[in-house]
Amino acid sequence: MTPYEVYAIKYATRPATRSAHFIGGDPHDGPMPMDYFVWLVCNAERCFVVDTGFSEAVARQRKRTFLRTPREGLALLGVDAATVEDVIITHMHYDHVGTFFDFPAARFHLQDSEMSYATGRYMRHGRFNHGYEVDDVVGMVKLVFKNRVSFHLGTAELAPGISVHHIGGHTAGLQSVRVATARGWLVLASDCSHYYEHMEKGRVFPTAFHIGDMVEGYDKLRALAESPQHIIPGHDPLVMERYPAPDKDLEGIVARLDVVPR
Repeated sequence: MTPYEVYAIKYATRPATRSAHFIGGDPHDGPMPMDYFVWLVCNAERCFVVDTGFSEAVARQRKRTFLRTPREGLALLGVDAATVEDVIITHMHYDHVGTFFDFPAARFHLQDSEMSYATGRYMRHGRFNHGYEVDDVVGMVKLVFKNRVSFHLGTAELAPGISVHHIGGHTAGLQSVRVATARGWLVLASDCSHYYEHMEKGRVFPTAFHIGDMVEGYDKLRALAESPQHIIPGHDPLVMERYPAPDKDLEGIVARLDVVPR
């Protein structure tokens, strides 16, 4: 098996403060911006896209700073979204599944429990439904009826060197992605840990379905990764600082994650 290259592609951002990112707030409140990423996992044999971001219309609705479509970000790395065959959806929040329609050839990989959660009884409550866009959920249900969604229960190997792992917590069906790279096993945590600080200090993001699963999930991430330095959080701007761009023209847009952090 050829090791995979892994890239984080930044497509949006927003200003925020520390108090917004931790249950219980933070005594040292100050700026803590949030970046939005999709990820590309590729080797000589195949490519996987991890998550599909949100659209410019949703960015306006939710007051996010939109930089580029995920499709445009992938094109910067020579990948045509229209030809991508496999997309892993870590969970169905608006910022992770929003432009699924830009991947007309793709099969979408999703946890059973995430679809059940996003279409079930808990969506009656604003506490849980605020992270979802109804049109996205309906769109994914329609893809089920077109046999374009592969459901996974817990852990599944999608190809040699790439697997998905149910973590839960933030949503009922949240999954992380484990990838074999030249520097060892890398884990794309997605929202299992929004920021490095969440898993490093055992703190929790306020949008939560099961807080116990969120905290226990940090140990699961560490068990899957080669080391704690091989875990990539879902929204931390530090990712762009710690990892180099594949090309100087992509500085601040794309970070290559399968190399040693700087």
